[in-house]
Amino acid sequence: MAITLRSSREIELLRRAGAVVAEVLSKVRDAAKPGMSTGRLDELAAEVTARAGGTALFKGVESPYAKRPFPGIICASINEQVVHGIPSAGTRLKNGDILSIDYGVKLTGYCGDAALTFGIGRISPARQKLIDVTKQLLDIAIETSAPGVKWSRIAGRMEACAKRAGFSVVKDFVGHGIGRQMHEDPKIPNFVSEELMKNDIILREGMMLAVEPMVNMGTSSVRTLRDGWTVVTKDGKCSAHFEHTLAIVKSGCEVMTV
Repeated sequence: MAITLRSSREIELLRRAGAVVAEVLSKVRDAAKPGMSTGRLDELAAEVTARAGGTALFKGVESPYAKRPFPGIICASINEQVVHGIPSAGTRLKNGDILSIDYGVKLTGYCGDAALTFGIGRISPARQKLIDVTKQLLDIAIETSAPGVKWSRIAGRMEACAKRAGFSVVKDFVGHGIGRQMHEDPKIPNFVSEELMKNDIILREGMMLAVEPMVNMGTSSVRTLRDGWTVVTKDGKCSAHFEHTLAIVKSGCEVMTV
């Protein structure tokens, strides 16, 4: 792995990118109501991005599994959609849905990336519990990350939190380093695996991490729809997703995307 440690100047630039991410997610969340289309939310994200002078990271990304590049500024994933949901004028939110919004931007050469899940209108207690527990996993990472800490310790606590609630951590997608590119080393799993134990990550001051737990109400198994992008749970049960860009600093970690 080629992990880059960022200087205080670079961290400030990453903080500025993170502020744009936070603004976009806040405005999208405020606008998301029953009857609203995910396509309109995407337009809103595009407007904020343009005003900030940023470049949306997701739009135009290519995949060997998809016939076309990703068309959206945001990923808008509803209910059983885990990640990479395509925003569309024809997809309208309904009362009781849960919506995961993922968004990334590059500003003055540095990237920010974050995600959140929230309810549309009035949602069931079970769906609210899923959202709350998934956010708890991210909170564990924020509270525990500090120089010298092994990532396996944090990932183990995150996975255990999901299991205690009766949920499953998605294992097909993990977090990542971030900096001048959206995806950099290292890979940041939200669970403990044999691979992680063999190649554990010891956190160091200056590391930039995009930590993003995805948690399913049922099993951890997922599949990709025929569009080549949208990932859904195999059992059709709901999924939630939270993410922040974190800087490892001397005192612990700082959240960049707030």
